[in-house]
Amino acid sequence: MTETQQAKTDADQPENAPTARRRWLGQPGDLTALGIWFFWHVATYIYMVLAAPGRTEAPLLDRLTPWDAENFITIAQYGYDGAPGMTDAPKLVAFFPGLPLLLRDLNWLVPNYDLLIVLVSFVGSAVVAVFLSRLSESYKEGTGTWTVLAFFLSPFAVFMWAGYSEAPFLALAIPAWLLARQGRWEWAAVCAAFASSIRITGLFLALGLAVMFLVSENGWRADWRKAFWLVVPGLPVLAYMIFLKIRVGDWMAWNAAQAQYWGRYPVSPREVLVNTWNRSLEEPVLATSYREEIIAAFVLVILIVWQLVRRKWAELAYLAPQAVALLAMSSFYMSVGRASLLWWPLYIGVGIAAARNKWAFMAYVAVAAPVMAINVGNFTTGAWVG
Repeated sequence: MTETQQAKTDADQPENAPTARRRWLGQPGDLTALGIWFFWHVATYIYMVLAAPGRTEAPLLDRLTPWDAENFITIAQYGYDGAPGMTDAPKLVAFFPGLPLLLRDLNWLVPNYDLLIVLVSFVGSAVVAVFLSRLSESYKEGTGTWTVLAFFLSPFAVFMWAGYSEAPFLALAIPAWLLARQGRWEWAAVCAAFASSIRITGLFLALGLAVMFLVSENGWRADWRKAFWLVVPGLPVLAYMIFLKIRVGDWMAWNAAQAQYWGRYPVSPREVLVNTWNRSLEEPVLATSYREEIIAAFVLVILIVWQLVRRKWAELAYLAPQAVALLAMSSFYMSVGRASLLWWPLYIGVGIAAARNKWAFMAYVAVAAPVMAINVGNFTTGAWVG
């Protein structure tokens, strides 16, 4: 029997069916990652329901679409002029157009915008689970499952379920990073471009990809002509700034709106820390949230130092601008905890540590899981977290 005939015979055997299924799913860890994603959603749904009695009677969708979600939906429905009679419509320019445009394009399929934006996060988080597992495996084999578990046990994982921009952004940014590590720079740039249409963090992603291109074996030294693709992620940001210049006469109107409505203007890092701590004392209802923000800020600094020590230049280039934006360009810490979902080197680090030492992962779970559960309950009953 020839080798070709033998291969055909082997492929016809029942015991090879799981291999075929794995090929159909893409990679062996994909199904496990999706299982984690699915059961995490089941668990958080159960907790959300149990947390409601005595705290809120709001419908489920309303509990998943407060604050920023309402702004995204308003832009999708009415544009940046806001709904008729909206007195604070100028704040809407703070939100990049990628997610509202997606909602508008999909509205024919799901007419209810509240349901639609939650479904976008639902599907986006599934993509994140699969590609985060693959990305982790590209760093160290056998870590994908641990990394995905660490990510969905993050204290701020509720934002992967709510109608916010984290899930769709990461569903583009993580594949972009993985594609770049594989030397597929064209597709990495395209994914990063869509990501930058959703959040300004897309520019930090582009910087990380550029540094990766310069230092990796399959980047500059392999084909310098592909460097031109690295301009692509900045084009959506440039297009939005041109739109703002034409519409309101200010290239940086999105940043001005953040300063006016959310207090995002530069002060010294020490003052930011002091202001946040004082707010935790003066606003008892938000005390826990502010202190979580402070902890998240310290985690980011430690993470950046760790990347520097390990000479992970691309990861450093992605994380360092976030530290500047979050820790020095705001009068107090705001959404630092929520932004921690974007720090995939953190979760990959936890995944690698867990693969080496299960006790390290148990320690992480002991801290992260209870906080995650509490934040799910708080966020879905009307309290701000992260």
